[in-house]
Amino acid sequence: MKKRLLALLLAAMAALSVLCGCNNQDDTKIEGKLKVITTIFPSYDFTRQICGDHADVTMLLKPGMESHNFEPSPKDIVNIQNCDLFIYTGGESDEWVRTILESDDKKPKKIIELMDCVDTVEETTVEGMTAEEENEDGEEHEYDEHVWTSPKNAITITKAIKEALIGLDPDNKNEYEENTRQYSSQLTQLDSDIRKTVEGAKNKLLIFGDRFPFRYFTDEYGLGYFAAFPGCSAETEPSAATVSFLIDKVKEKKIPVVFKIEFSSGKVAQTIAEPTGAKVLEFHSCHNIDSDGFKNGDTYLSLMRKNLKNLKEALS
Repeated sequence: MKKRLLALLLAAMAALSVLCGCNNQDDTKIEGKLKVITTIFPSYDFTRQICGDHADVTMLLKPGMESHNFEPSPKDIVNIQNCDLFIYTGGESDEWVRTILESDDKKPKKIIELMDCVDTVEETTVEGMTAEEENEDGEEHEYDEHVWTSPKNAITITKAIKEALIGLDPDNKNEYEENTRQYSSQLTQLDSDIRKTVEGAKNKLLIFGDRFPFRYFTDEYGLGYFAAFPGCSAETEPSAATVSFLIDKVKEKKIPVVFKIEFSSGKVAQTIAEPTGAKVLEFHSCHNIDSDGFKNGDTYLSLMRKNLKNLKEALS
């Protein structure tokens, strides 16, 4: 997978050299505004909450696209190199970013890696999971990339984005600080509401008939979990042993809800739920949103509020 992606990137870089030779126009510039490029939805949404009208914020991942399959186009590479602020997640899924940043002296003015903003944890395979095959390069440990799923981490990340914006545009420092203060207050309220829900819950175990990109969330709130796959798994069919294990856990613990994540067919979750009488609900990782959600103005906060509603039912 990594070798194939590297080959594609090298081809893209070759195309880039032709593109740059034919056209010196900078597509990223908008008069009087900073140009910010983010790879995924959380950093896109955090940035637009802080910058107001002082920046043009672009998300490389198109609405509805699976983030783990993203590959940059030559135009994406040009825009990344020419932007004022570039924000990406880090981790194995973003190895293409390092290839771009190390390939040329021309880089964005400022760069934020989300995984550098917070304490990270290793991605783990818990009991019952269908594990992926070992990596070709023999790597044993990968760090969980889904740092934004904890609202506490989201607060820390937004502060890092604020500082970067102030560094680029000190004239609007007061507005960036006020916007961050207001947004952090909303995130703090979300965190408080989640804690109250968990503290008053009869059950503190979550079941995911799907991938599990919520390690930071469950760690933050002291929740247990079992799931079909790790967070970045490319697998779509769990083993029979995994399905049987999860069905037994739902029955044993009398779990009322089996979760699926966004963009999932929900077939695995439904297979687990049917013999147990549990309900299938969605828990959104906020990694990306669909086209309708994008048009309707979905935000990290609105999606996490929906998660909280479903969490209350799951913990009842």
